[in-house]
Amino acid sequence: MQTRTFPQVEADTGVTRQVLADSPELMVVAFTFEKGARGRRHSHPHVQSTYVERGLFRFFLGEEAFDVGPGDSFVIPSGAEHGCECLQAGRLIDTFTPRRDDFL
Repeated sequence: MQTRTFPQVEADTGVTRQVLADSPELMVVAFTFEKGARGRRHSHPHVQSTYVERGLFRFFLGEEAFDVGPGDSFVIPSGAEHGCECLQAGRLIDTFTPRRDDFL
């Protein structure tokens, strides 16, 4: 098995992104947020699972808003509009299926 190391890139103001692992069927990505940084509302055709490694976040999924912290996880369906606000600096581990080729 061949492994690759991906660079950490600025995804938005106060947010960095690093691909941790990928295959055509699945991708794991770490997002690191400064307090107050936002993940802009968006949607994509991928199913996304989010795990909160550290920090506190307010997520928006459609019309719903909910707060999550370390150890929490949830799934965002394909095509659902979502975004977040970082309430306490932290890191999210997102898994996408299929792979987000736009992150490569």
